[in-house]
Amino acid sequence: MVDWPKILGGVLVLAAITWAIVEIREDGARSAKTAIERQNNEAANRAHSKRNDYDTCLAAGGLWNFEAGECDGPQKHRRD
Repeated sequence: MVDWPKILGGVLVLAAITWAIVEIREDGARSAKTAIERQNNEAANRAHSKRNDYDTCLAAGGLWNFEAGECDGPQKHRRD
């Protein structure tokens, strides 16, 4: 005869192990997603800051040095 309590116990143990694996994978996915979102937000903040620096430089009459990533200050008008 079939021993149903042992079979039911085995199924419950298997279900518990499966549930634990799924939870661990979902937690890892959430952690990775959060890390990517933080990196994206930091990059957006840096870009916004540099854009403001560029606009401020031009508004003050400066010349933006793209190679150095900074304002060279107001340019003196020369006559050649």
